Amino acid sequence: MSKVEIDALTAEFFGAFDNRSGKAADVARIRRLVLPGGVIVMTGPQFTVYTVDEFIEPRRRLLSDGRLVEFSEWETSERTEIAGDIASRFGEYRKSGILDGEPFEGGGTKTIQFVRTSEGWRIAAFAWYDQP
Repeated sequence: MSKVEIDALTAEFFGAFDNRSGKAADVARIRRLVLPGGVIVMTGPQFTVYTVDEFIEPRRRLLSDGRLVEFSEWETSERTEIAGDIASRFGEYRKSGILDGEPFEGGGTKTIQFVRTSEGWRIAAFAWYDQP
């Protein structure tokens, strides 16, 4: 059952950014999916380490101010290892949308660390790398 739960949590995480067909992205749900002290890292030329709130706010603005519309991202492959109450997932993803009036597509790699809490599986940390 753990793998099914982790799959569902991961899908819910990716779905938090979806604003296709005029629906509002629900990035606030990240606060429920990620532990309060979770660590979020963007690699690459703009290497940045975020707290949960530091990660959410700029994405909430971008996905709600009309600059980024018809956006979604989805996992295309993954491998998940579970050991008791910890799990690690390494996956490839794709994304697409319209940014400042210009269609775009991209993708990259995410790694997500999970822990099982009394409320179920939660994300303890995640990091991503976008392909250039």
